[in-house]
Amino acid sequence: MNARTVCIAALDQGTTSTRCILFDARGDILSLAQREHGQHYPQPGWVEHDAAEIWRNTFSVISEALARASLTARNVTALGITNQRETTVLWNRHTGEPVHRALVWQDTRVEPRVQELMRQGVGERVRDLSGLPPASYFSALKLQWLLDEAPGARAAAERGDLLFGTMDSWLVWNLTGGAKGGLHITDVTNASRTQLMNLAALDWDQRLLEIFRIPRALLPRIVSSSDQLGEIRMEPLAGVPIAGILGDQQAALVGQCCFAPGEAKNTYGTGCFLLMNTGAAPVPSCAGLITTLAYRFGDAPPAYALEGSIAITGALVQWLRDGLEIISSSADIEALAREVQDNGGVYFVPAFSGLYAPHWNAGARGAVLGLTRYATRAHIARAALEATAFQVREVLESMQHDAGTLLPQLRVDGGMVANDLLMQFQADILDREVVCPHVTETTALGAAYAAGLAVGYWRDLDALRANWSEARRWLPAMESSRREDLYARWRKAVGRTLDWL
Repeated sequence: MNARTVCIAALDQGTTSTRCILFDARGDILSLAQREHGQHYPQPGWVEHDAAEIWRNTFSVISEALARASLTARNVTALGITNQRETTVLWNRHTGEPVHRALVWQDTRVEPRVQELMRQGVGERVRDLSGLPPASYFSALKLQWLLDEAPGARAAAERGDLLFGTMDSWLVWNLTGGAKGGLHITDVTNASRTQLMNLAALDWDQRLLEIFRIPRALLPRIVSSSDQLGEIRMEPLAGVPIAGILGDQQAALVGQCCFAPGEAKNTYGTGCFLLMNTGAAPVPSCAGLITTLAYRFGDAPPAYALEGSIAITGALVQWLRDGLEIISSSADIEALAREVQDNGGVYFVPAFSGLYAPHWNAGARGAVLGLTRYATRAHIARAALEATAFQVREVLESMQHDAGTLLPQLRVDGGMVANDLLMQFQADILDREVVCPHVTETTALGAAYAAGLAVGYWRDLDALRANWSEARRWLPAMESSRREDLYARWRKAVGRTLDWL
Protein backbone atom coordinates (compact mmCIF):
# COMPACT_ATOMS: atom_id res chain seq x y z
CA MET A 1 0.00 0.00 0.00
CA ASN A 2 1.15 3.54 -0.73
CA ALA A 3 3.38 4.96 2.00
CA ARG A 4 1.35 8.19 1.83
CA THR A 5 -1.87 6.36 2.77
CA VAL A 6 -3.53 8.04 5.73
CA CYS A 7 -6.17 6.18 7.68
CA ILE A 8 -8.06 5.95 10.95
CA ALA A 9 -7.67 2.88 13.17
CA ALA A 10 -10.60 1.47 15.13
CA LEU A 11 -10.24 -0.93 18.02
CA ASP A 12 -13.45 -2.96 18.44
CA GLN A 13 -13.36 -4.88 21.72
CA GLY A 14 -16.46 -7.08 21.65
CA THR A 15 -18.03 -9.80 23.76
CA THR A 16 -16.44 -12.69 21.86
CA SER A 17 -13.44 -11.14 20.09
CA THR A 18 -11.21 -8.10 19.66
CA ARG A 19 -10.63 -6.55 16.25
CA CYS A 20 -8.56 -3.77 14.75
CA ILE A 21 -9.88 -2.26 11.51
CA LEU A 22 -8.22 0.42 9.39
CA PHE A 23 -10.58 2.75 7.49
CA ASP A 24 -9.92 5.20 4.68
CA ALA A 25 -11.66 8.54 4.15
CA ARG A 26 -14.60 6.89 2.33
CA GLY A 27 -15.23 4.64 5.31
CA ASP A 28 -13.99 1.59 3.42
CA ILE A 29 -11.95 -1.10 5.13
CA LEU A 30 -8.23 -1.21 4.33
CA SER A 31 -7.33 -4.00 6.73
CA LEU A 32 -8.86 -6.13 9.50
CA ALA A 33 -7.42 -8.41 12.16
CA GLN A 34 -9.42 -10.33 14.75
CA ARG A 35 -8.84 -12.66 17.70
CA GLU A 36 -11.38 -14.44 19.88
CA HIS A 37 -10.99 -14.65 23.65
CA GLY A 38 -12.16 -17.26 26.13
CA GLN A 39 -15.65 -17.36 27.63
CA HIS A 40 -15.68 -18.60 31.23
CA TYR A 41 -18.81 -19.99 32.90
CA PRO A 42 -17.84 -20.96 36.47
CA GLN A 43 -21.48 -21.39 37.56
CA PRO A 44 -24.89 -21.24 35.86
CA GLY A 45 -25.59 -17.60 35.00
CA TRP A 46 -21.98 -16.50 35.64
CA VAL A 47 -20.04 -15.19 32.63
CA GLU A 48 -16.44 -13.99 32.89
CA HIS A 49 -13.61 -12.76 30.64
CA ASP A 50 -9.88 -12.65 31.27
CA ALA A 51 -9.05 -8.94 30.91
CA ALA A 52 -5.33 -9.70 30.62
CA GLU A 53 -6.03 -12.03 27.67
CA ILE A 54 -8.10 -9.32 26.01
CA TRP A 55 -5.24 -6.85 26.42
CA ARG A 56 -2.79 -9.32 24.85
CA ASN A 57 -5.18 -9.84 21.95
CA THR A 58 -5.50 -6.07 21.55
CA PHE A 59 -1.75 -5.72 21.06
CA SER A 60 -1.78 -8.60 18.57
CA VAL A 61 -4.64 -7.38 16.37
CA ILE A 62 -3.20 -3.86 16.10
CA SER A 63 0.10 -5.30 14.89
CA GLU A 64 -1.61 -7.70 12.48
CA ALA A 65 -3.90 -5.06 10.94
CA LEU A 66 -0.97 -2.75 10.25
CA ALA A 67 1.16 -5.55 8.82
CA ARG A 68 -1.61 -6.74 6.48
CA ALA A 69 -1.92 -3.24 5.05
CA SER A 70 1.87 -2.69 5.02
CA LEU A 71 1.34 0.45 7.12
CA THR A 72 2.95 1.89 10.24
CA ALA A 73 1.99 4.40 12.92
CA ARG A 74 2.97 7.21 10.52
CA ASN A 75 -0.03 6.29 8.35
CA VAL A 76 -2.53 6.36 11.24
CA THR A 77 -4.07 9.74 12.02
CA ALA A 78 -5.91 8.64 15.16
CA LEU A 79 -7.35 5.64 17.00
CA GLY A 80 -10.99 5.23 18.01
CA ILE A 81 -12.11 2.64 20.56
CA THR A 82 -15.45 0.87 20.89
CA ASN A 83 -16.21 -1.83 23.39
CA GLN A 84 -18.63 -4.23 24.96
CA ARG A 85 -20.46 -2.15 27.54
CA GLU A 86 -21.20 -2.88 31.23
CA THR A 87 -18.50 -5.59 31.44
CA THR A 88 -16.69 -4.73 34.65
CA VAL A 89 -12.93 -4.77 35.29
CA LEU A 90 -11.23 -4.02 38.61
CA TRP A 91 -7.44 -3.83 38.63
CA ASN A 92 -4.44 -2.77 40.71
CA ARG A 93 -3.20 0.67 39.65
CA HIS A 94 0.40 -0.17 40.68
CA THR A 95 0.79 -3.58 38.99
CA GLY A 96 -1.88 -3.52 36.28
CA GLU A 97 -3.13 -6.92 37.44
CA PRO A 98 -6.91 -7.50 37.49
CA VAL A 99 -8.10 -8.58 40.94
CA HIS A 100 -10.62 -10.99 39.38
CA ARG A 101 -11.83 -12.00 35.95
CA ALA A 102 -14.04 -9.35 34.36
CA LEU A 103 -17.75 -9.78 35.01
CA VAL A 104 -19.47 -9.75 31.61
CA TRP A 105 -22.64 -7.80 30.89
CA GLN A 106 -24.53 -11.10 30.54
CA ASP A 107 -23.55 -12.22 34.06
CA THR A 108 -26.51 -12.60 36.45
CA ARG A 109 -24.77 -13.40 39.76
CA VAL A 110 -25.86 -10.10 41.32
CA GLU A 111 -29.58 -10.73 40.86
CA PRO A 112 -30.11 -11.17 44.66
CA ARG A 113 -28.63 -7.69 45.09
CA VAL A 114 -31.08 -6.33 42.52
CA GLN A 115 -33.93 -7.74 44.59
CA GLU A 116 -32.45 -6.18 47.73
CA LEU A 117 -32.43 -2.76 46.04
CA MET A 118 -36.08 -3.20 45.19
CA ARG A 119 -36.90 -4.19 48.78
CA GLN A 120 -35.11 -1.05 49.94
CA GLY A 121 -37.42 0.99 47.74
CA VAL A 122 -34.65 2.78 45.83
CA GLY A 123 -35.33 1.31 42.38
CA GLU A 124 -37.18 4.34 41.02
CA ARG A 125 -34.59 6.70 42.47
CA VAL A 126 -31.83 4.80 40.68
CA ARG A 127 -33.76 4.93 37.42
CA ASP A 128 -34.57 8.63 37.74
CA LEU A 129 -30.91 9.52 38.25
CA SER A 130 -29.23 7.09 35.86
CA GLY A 131 -31.94 6.35 33.27
CA LEU A 132 -31.47 2.62 33.97
CA PRO A 133 -33.70 0.19 35.89
CA PRO A 134 -32.19 -1.96 38.64
CA ALA A 135 -30.87 -5.02 36.79
CA SER A 136 -27.92 -7.39 36.81
CA TYR A 137 -27.05 -6.06 33.32
CA PHE A 138 -25.30 -2.88 34.44
CA SER A 139 -21.88 -2.33 36.04
CA ALA A 140 -22.66 -0.89 39.49
CA LEU A 141 -23.74 -4.11 41.22
CA LYS A 142 -21.02 -6.09 39.43
CA LEU A 143 -18.45 -3.67 40.84
CA GLN A 144 -20.07 -3.90 44.27
CA TRP A 145 -19.80 -7.71 44.08
CA LEU A 146 -16.11 -7.55 43.16
CA LEU A 147 -15.38 -5.18 46.05
CA ASP A 148 -17.20 -7.45 48.49
CA GLU A 149 -16.15 -10.87 47.21
CA ALA A 150 -12.61 -10.54 45.79
CA PRO A 151 -10.24 -11.04 48.76
CA GLY A 152 -9.05 -7.71 50.14
CA ALA A 153 -10.61 -5.71 47.30
CA ARG A 154 -12.70 -3.26 49.32
CA ALA A 155 -9.84 -2.44 51.68
CA ALA A 156 -7.48 -1.96 48.72
CA ALA A 157 -10.03 0.28 47.03
CA GLU A 158 -10.37 2.43 50.12
CA ARG A 159 -6.55 2.79 50.18
CA GLY A 160 -6.70 4.04 46.59
CA ASP A 161 -4.89 1.04 45.14
CA LEU A 162 -7.57 -0.13 42.71
CA LEU A 163 -9.15 1.23 39.52
CA PHE A 164 -12.50 0.36 37.96
CA GLY A 165 -13.47 0.56 34.33
CA THR A 166 -15.45 -0.91 31.52
CA MET A 167 -13.30 -2.33 28.71
CA ASP A 168 -12.64 1.08 27.15
CA SER A 169 -11.02 2.31 30.37
CA TRP A 170 -8.94 -0.85 30.68
CA LEU A 171 -7.61 -0.57 27.13
CA VAL A 172 -6.93 3.18 27.22
CA TRP A 173 -5.06 2.83 30.53
CA ASN A 174 -2.84 0.12 29.06
CA LEU A 175 -2.33 1.86 25.71
CA THR A 176 -1.25 5.12 27.36
CA GLY A 177 1.28 3.69 29.80
CA GLY A 178 -0.51 1.46 32.28
CA ALA A 179 1.06 1.61 35.74
CA LYS A 180 3.50 4.21 34.37
CA GLY A 181 1.04 7.05 34.04
CA GLY A 182 -1.75 5.51 31.98
CA LEU A 183 -4.89 7.61 31.52
CA HIS A 184 -7.90 6.51 33.57
CA ILE A 185 -10.87 7.76 31.54
CA THR A 186 -14.20 6.67 30.09
CA ASP A 187 -16.56 8.42 27.69
CA VAL A 188 -20.11 9.51 28.47
CA THR A 189 -21.70 6.57 26.63
CA ASN A 190 -19.85 3.95 28.64
CA ALA A 191 -20.27 5.92 31.86
CA SER A 192 -24.01 6.00 31.22
CA ARG A 193 -24.06 2.16 31.36
CA THR A 194 -22.47 1.87 34.80
CA GLN A 195 -25.63 3.06 36.61
CA LEU A 196 -23.39 5.45 38.56
CA MET A 197 -23.55 8.51 36.27
CA ASN A 198 -26.19 11.20 36.56
CA LEU A 199 -27.89 11.23 33.16
CA ALA A 200 -28.41 15.00 33.18
CA ALA A 201 -25.17 16.17 34.81
CA LEU A 202 -22.91 13.70 32.92
CA ASP A 203 -20.90 13.14 36.10
CA TRP A 204 -20.69 10.52 38.82
CA ASP A 205 -23.62 10.99 41.21
CA GLN A 206 -22.83 10.90 44.92
CA ARG A 207 -26.32 9.59 45.72
CA LEU A 208 -25.81 6.63 43.42
CA LEU A 209 -22.33 5.98 44.79
CA GLU A 210 -23.81 5.79 48.28
CA ILE A 211 -26.64 3.46 47.20
CA PHE A 212 -24.18 1.07 45.55
CA ARG A 213 -21.37 1.58 48.14
CA ILE A 214 -18.76 2.56 45.53
CA PRO A 215 -15.68 4.65 46.51
CA ARG A 216 -15.40 7.59 44.11
CA ALA A 217 -11.59 7.23 43.90
CA LEU A 218 -12.06 4.03 41.86
CA LEU A 219 -13.83 5.76 39.03
CA PRO A 220 -12.37 7.05 35.75
CA ARG A 221 -12.71 10.63 34.56
CA ILE A 222 -15.67 11.08 32.21
CA VAL A 223 -14.79 12.59 28.80
CA SER A 224 -16.48 13.29 25.48
CA SER A 225 -16.89 10.55 22.89
CA SER A 226 -14.92 12.53 20.28
CA ASP A 227 -11.92 14.57 21.43
CA GLN A 228 -8.14 14.37 21.52
CA LEU A 229 -7.96 12.33 24.71
CA GLY A 230 -4.36 11.16 24.99
CA GLU A 231 -1.40 9.67 23.17
CA ILE A 232 -0.56 5.99 22.75
CA ARG A 233 2.77 5.12 24.37
CA MET A 234 3.22 1.55 23.10
CA GLU A 235 4.40 0.19 19.78
CA PRO A 236 3.33 -0.22 17.07
CA LEU A 237 1.10 2.87 17.47
CA ALA A 238 3.33 4.99 19.71
CA GLY A 239 2.56 8.67 19.23
CA VAL A 240 -0.89 8.16 17.68
CA PRO A 241 -3.66 10.06 19.48
CA ILE A 242 -6.65 8.31 20.98
CA ALA A 243 -9.47 10.57 19.81
CA GLY A 244 -12.70 8.61 20.10
CA ILE A 245 -14.43 6.31 22.58
CA LEU A 246 -17.96 4.93 22.22
CA GLY A 247 -19.80 1.99 23.72
CA ASP A 248 -20.42 -0.54 20.97
CA GLN A 249 -24.10 0.14 20.35
CA GLN A 250 -23.67 3.91 20.39
CA ALA A 251 -20.76 3.43 17.99
CA ALA A 252 -23.05 1.56 15.60
CA LEU A 253 -25.56 4.43 15.84
CA VAL A 254 -22.78 6.82 14.78
CA GLY A 255 -21.55 4.39 12.10
CA GLN A 256 -25.09 4.30 10.67
CA CYS A 257 -25.11 8.14 10.67
CA CYS A 258 -28.24 8.33 12.85
CA PHE A 259 -27.55 11.92 13.88
CA ALA A 260 -31.12 13.29 13.69
CA PRO A 261 -33.82 12.69 16.32
CA GLY A 262 -36.01 9.77 15.28
CA GLU A 263 -33.29 7.95 13.32
CA ALA A 264 -32.65 4.40 14.57
CA LYS A 265 -30.54 1.31 13.94
CA ASN A 266 -30.52 -2.30 15.09
CA THR A 267 -27.29 -4.26 15.57
CA TYR A 268 -27.38 -8.06 15.39
CA GLY A 269 -24.46 -9.45 17.38
CA THR A 270 -24.13 -11.57 20.51
CA GLY A 271 -27.32 -9.78 21.52
CA CYS A 272 -29.50 -7.31 19.64
CA PHE A 273 -29.59 -3.60 20.38
CA LEU A 274 -32.08 -1.18 18.88
CA LEU A 275 -31.21 2.50 19.45
CA MET A 276 -33.12 5.62 18.47
CA ASN A 277 -31.57 9.08 18.59
CA THR A 278 -33.89 11.28 20.70
CA GLY A 279 -31.87 14.51 20.42
CA ALA A 280 -30.72 16.92 23.09
CA ALA A 281 -33.08 15.78 25.87
CA PRO A 282 -33.33 12.39 27.58
CA VAL A 283 -36.70 10.68 27.01
CA PRO A 284 -37.91 8.59 29.97
CA SER A 285 -39.30 5.21 28.94
CA CYS A 286 -42.71 3.96 29.96
CA ALA A 287 -42.47 0.78 27.89
CA GLY A 288 -39.47 -1.11 29.22
CA LEU A 289 -36.64 0.62 27.37
CA ILE A 290 -33.45 2.31 28.60
CA THR A 291 -32.67 6.02 28.45
CA THR A 292 -29.00 6.43 27.63
CA LEU A 293 -26.36 8.68 26.05
CA ALA A 294 -26.02 8.45 22.29
CA TYR A 295 -22.74 10.41 22.00
CA ARG A 296 -21.06 13.70 22.79
CA PHE A 297 -18.74 15.25 20.22
CA GLY A 298 -16.21 17.64 21.74
CA ASP A 299 -17.82 20.45 23.71
CA ALA A 300 -21.14 20.22 21.86
CA PRO A 301 -24.28 19.34 23.83
CA PRO A 302 -24.76 15.59 24.22
CA ALA A 303 -27.27 13.56 22.21
CA TYR A 304 -29.47 11.02 24.00
CA ALA A 305 -31.08 7.78 22.88
CA LEU A 306 -33.73 5.24 23.73
CA GLU A 307 -32.42 1.69 23.68
CA GLY A 308 -33.98 -1.73 23.62
CA SER A 309 -31.45 -4.35 24.74
CA ILE A 310 -31.90 -8.04 23.89
CA ALA A 311 -29.45 -10.36 25.63
CA ILE A 312 -29.33 -13.42 23.37
CA THR A 313 -29.51 -13.47 19.56
CA GLY A 314 -26.23 -14.41 17.88
CA ALA A 315 -25.26 -16.13 21.12
CA LEU A 316 -28.16 -18.54 20.55
CA VAL A 317 -26.65 -19.60 17.22
CA GLN A 318 -23.31 -20.10 19.00
CA TRP A 319 -25.07 -22.28 21.57
CA LEU A 320 -26.62 -24.42 18.85
CA ARG A 321 -23.09 -24.84 17.50
CA ASP A 322 -21.17 -25.38 20.75
CA GLY A 323 -23.82 -26.61 23.19
CA LEU A 324 -26.18 -28.76 21.12
CA GLU A 325 -23.70 -29.30 18.26
CA ILE A 326 -26.46 -29.37 15.65
CA ILE A 327 -24.37 -27.14 13.35
CA SER A 328 -20.62 -27.14 12.85
CA SER A 329 -20.29 -23.39 12.20
CA SER A 330 -22.56 -20.42 12.82
CA ALA A 331 -22.87 -19.83 9.07
CA ASP A 332 -24.51 -23.26 8.68
CA ILE A 333 -27.71 -22.26 10.44
CA GLU A 334 -29.33 -20.61 7.42
CA ALA A 335 -28.98 -23.65 5.18
CA LEU A 336 -30.31 -25.90 7.96
CA ALA A 337 -33.28 -23.60 8.64
CA ARG A 338 -34.10 -23.48 4.91
CA GLU A 339 -34.66 -27.24 4.90
CA VAL A 340 -38.16 -26.54 6.24
CA GLN A 341 -40.83 -24.10 5.04
CA ASP A 342 -41.77 -22.80 8.49
CA ASN A 343 -41.09 -23.37 12.18
CA GLY A 344 -43.45 -26.35 12.41
CA GLY A 345 -45.10 -24.79 15.45
CA VAL A 346 -41.79 -24.60 17.36
CA TYR A 347 -40.87 -21.45 19.32
CA PHE A 348 -37.52 -20.85 21.02
CA VAL A 349 -37.36 -18.27 23.83
CA PRO A 350 -33.62 -17.74 24.53
CA ALA A 351 -33.91 -16.40 28.08
CA PHE A 352 -30.50 -17.77 29.09
CA SER A 353 -29.78 -14.66 31.18
CA GLY A 354 -33.38 -13.76 31.87
CA LEU A 355 -35.16 -11.40 29.50
CA TYR A 356 -34.04 -7.81 28.98
CA ALA A 357 -36.16 -5.19 27.17
CA PRO A 358 -39.06 -4.81 27.28
CA HIS A 359 -39.72 -7.44 29.96
CA TRP A 360 -36.80 -7.02 32.41
CA ASN A 361 -37.59 -10.39 33.94
CA ALA A 362 -34.48 -11.86 35.54
CA GLY A 363 -36.34 -15.03 36.55
CA ALA A 364 -37.13 -16.03 32.97
CA ARG A 365 -35.26 -18.99 31.55
CA GLY A 366 -34.87 -20.40 28.07
CA ALA A 367 -37.46 -22.75 26.62
CA VAL A 368 -38.34 -24.55 23.40
CA LEU A 369 -42.11 -24.85 23.08
CA GLY A 370 -44.49 -26.51 20.63
CA LEU A 371 -42.42 -29.64 20.13
CA THR A 372 -44.04 -32.65 18.45
CA ARG A 373 -42.63 -35.75 16.79
CA TYR A 374 -42.84 -33.76 13.54
CA ALA A 375 -40.15 -31.34 14.72
CA THR A 376 -36.58 -31.75 13.49
CA ARG A 377 -33.30 -29.98 14.14
CA ALA A 378 -34.14 -27.83 11.10
CA HIS A 379 -37.30 -26.58 12.84
CA ILE A 380 -35.25 -25.78 15.95
CA ALA A 381 -32.73 -23.87 13.81
CA ARG A 382 -35.52 -21.91 12.13
CA ALA A 383 -37.16 -21.17 15.49
CA ALA A 384 -33.83 -19.89 16.80
CA LEU A 385 -33.52 -17.41 13.92
CA GLU A 386 -37.14 -16.35 14.24
CA ALA A 387 -36.63 -15.72 17.98
CA THR A 388 -34.28 -12.86 17.08
CA ALA A 389 -36.85 -11.25 14.79
CA PHE A 390 -39.69 -11.66 17.29
CA GLN A 391 -37.65 -10.04 20.05
CA VAL A 392 -36.78 -7.11 17.79
CA ARG A 393 -40.48 -6.55 17.07
CA GLU A 394 -41.22 -6.42 20.80
CA VAL A 395 -38.56 -3.77 21.28
CA LEU A 396 -39.53 -1.78 18.19
CA GLU A 397 -43.15 -1.58 19.35
CA SER A 398 -42.00 -0.32 22.75
CA MET A 399 -39.75 2.27 21.13
CA GLN A 400 -42.53 3.58 18.91
CA HIS A 401 -44.73 3.87 22.00
CA ASP A 402 -42.13 5.87 23.95
CA ALA A 403 -41.11 8.06 21.04
CA GLY A 404 -44.65 8.65 19.82
CA THR A 405 -43.63 8.02 16.22
CA LEU A 406 -43.59 5.16 13.72
CA LEU A 407 -40.30 3.98 12.24
CA PRO A 408 -40.75 3.84 8.45
CA GLN A 409 -37.78 1.49 8.03
CA LEU A 410 -35.10 -0.21 10.11
CA ARG A 411 -31.38 0.23 9.44
CA VAL A 412 -29.51 -2.93 10.38
CA ASP A 413 -25.92 -4.03 10.86
CA GLY A 414 -23.85 -6.69 12.59
CA GLY A 415 -22.82 -10.21 11.74
CA MET A 416 -26.31 -11.69 11.43
CA VAL A 417 -27.33 -9.37 8.56
CA ALA A 418 -25.52 -11.82 6.27
CA ASN A 419 -28.36 -14.27 7.01
CA ASP A 420 -30.86 -13.56 4.22
CA LEU A 421 -33.55 -15.81 5.73
CA LEU A 422 -33.41 -13.91 9.02
CA MET A 423 -33.48 -10.49 7.40
CA GLN A 424 -36.46 -11.37 5.21
CA PHE A 425 -38.34 -12.76 8.20
CA GLN A 426 -37.45 -9.61 10.12
CA ALA A 427 -39.02 -7.45 7.43
CA ASP A 428 -42.04 -9.74 7.34
CA ILE A 429 -42.68 -9.80 11.08
CA LEU A 430 -42.14 -6.03 11.43
CA ASP A 431 -44.08 -5.13 8.27
CA ARG A 432 -41.22 -2.67 7.66
CA GLU A 433 -38.46 -2.33 5.11
CA VAL A 434 -35.10 -3.49 6.46
CA VAL A 435 -32.03 -1.72 5.04
CA CYS A 436 -28.39 -2.73 5.29
CA PRO A 437 -25.50 -0.33 4.51
CA HIS A 438 -22.56 -1.04 2.22
CA VAL A 439 -20.17 -1.15 5.21
CA THR A 440 -21.69 -3.50 7.79
CA GLU A 441 -18.84 -3.05 10.29
CA THR A 442 -20.69 -0.03 11.65
CA THR A 443 -19.55 -0.47 15.25
CA ALA A 444 -15.88 -0.09 14.36
CA LEU A 445 -16.75 2.54 11.76
CA GLY A 446 -18.53 4.63 14.40
CA ALA A 447 -15.43 4.58 16.60
CA ALA A 448 -13.36 5.62 13.59
CA TYR A 449 -15.79 8.44 12.82
CA ALA A 450 -15.61 9.74 16.40
CA ALA A 451 -11.80 9.77 16.27
CA GLY A 452 -11.65 11.22 12.78
CA LEU A 453 -13.98 14.10 13.62
CA ALA A 454 -11.79 15.05 16.59
CA VAL A 455 -8.63 15.35 14.49
CA GLY A 456 -10.20 16.84 11.37
CA TYR A 457 -9.87 13.71 9.22
CA TRP A 458 -13.57 14.18 8.45
CA ARG A 459 -14.84 17.74 8.32
CA ASP A 460 -18.31 17.37 9.83
CA LEU A 461 -21.36 15.12 10.09
CA ASP A 462 -22.34 15.80 6.49
CA ALA A 463 -19.04 14.28 5.37
CA LEU A 464 -19.94 11.13 7.31
CA ARG A 465 -23.45 11.04 5.86
CA ALA A 466 -21.94 11.23 2.38
CA ASN A 467 -20.13 7.95 3.08
CA TRP A 468 -23.33 6.03 3.89
CA SER A 469 -24.75 3.95 1.06
CA GLU A 470 -27.31 1.18 0.85
CA ALA A 471 -26.19 -2.34 0.00
CA ARG A 472 -29.39 -4.37 0.43
CA ARG A 473 -33.08 -3.85 1.19
CA TRP A 474 -35.64 -6.46 2.30
CA LEU A 475 -39.35 -5.75 1.70
CA PRO A 476 -42.15 -7.28 3.80
CA ALA A 477 -44.04 -9.98 1.90
CA MET A 478 -46.05 -11.83 4.57
CA GLU A 479 -49.84 -11.75 4.84
CA SER A 480 -51.06 -9.73 7.80
CA SER A 481 -53.09 -12.58 9.30
CA ARG A 482 -50.10 -14.94 9.28
CA ARG A 483 -47.82 -12.24 10.72
CA GLU A 484 -50.12 -11.59 13.65
CA ASP A 485 -50.75 -15.29 14.30
CA LEU A 486 -47.01 -16.03 14.49
CA TYR A 487 -46.41 -13.06 16.79
CA ALA A 488 -49.31 -13.98 19.08
CA ARG A 489 -47.89 -17.48 19.51
CA TRP A 490 -44.46 -15.97 20.24
CA ARG A 491 -45.96 -13.77 22.96
CA LYS A 492 -47.67 -16.84 24.41
CA ALA A 493 -44.35 -18.69 24.45
CA VAL A 494 -42.63 -15.81 26.22
CA GLY A 495 -45.34 -15.83 28.87
CA ARG A 496 -44.50 -19.45 29.69
CA THR A 497 -40.89 -18.55 30.52
CA LEU A 498 -41.44 -15.55 32.82
CA ASP A 499 -40.56 -15.95 36.50
CA TRP A 500 -39.36 -19.52 36.00
CA LEU A 501 -37.01 -18.95 38.92
